[in-house]
Amino acid sequence: MIKKRKAAGGSSADGDINLTPMLDVVFIMLIFFIVTATFIKRAGIDVTRPDAETADQKPTVSVIVAVGEKGDIWIDNQKVDAQAIRAHIERLHAENPKGGMVIQADRKAKHEALMNVLNAARGAGLTEVAISTEA
Repeated sequence: MIKKRKAAGGSSADGDINLTPMLDVVFIMLIFFIVTATFIKRAGIDVTRPDAETADQKPTVSVIVAVGEKGDIWIDNQKVDAQAIRAHIERLHAENPKGGMVIQADRKAKHEALMNVLNAARGAGLTEVAISTEA
């Protein structure tokens, strides 16, 4: 016949499980993921991008510019005047100098507006500029 042994503290082996350390680990992981998360940047308007057969994804983006159907330019959720494009691009690029720029131009956008954005990017010293398309 087998006798049941009692634990050293006098309580049975069927004791409660302490969940406090597990909750601590879960909350630390949650804080870690929130702090290190990369949030999606939006330019400010929805554009219908043109199609492309080959499209490479840019790894780091610091500036997103949207060019609307009527030629309006949006940077950082604000409609920007044509003369202020370069200043906005320089400010955003200074916050993250390693990042490039992505232009989300509507498929019906005027080429003049797109060229204004490209010239402003060149004047601001950006070397990595991509035009966003639908894959």
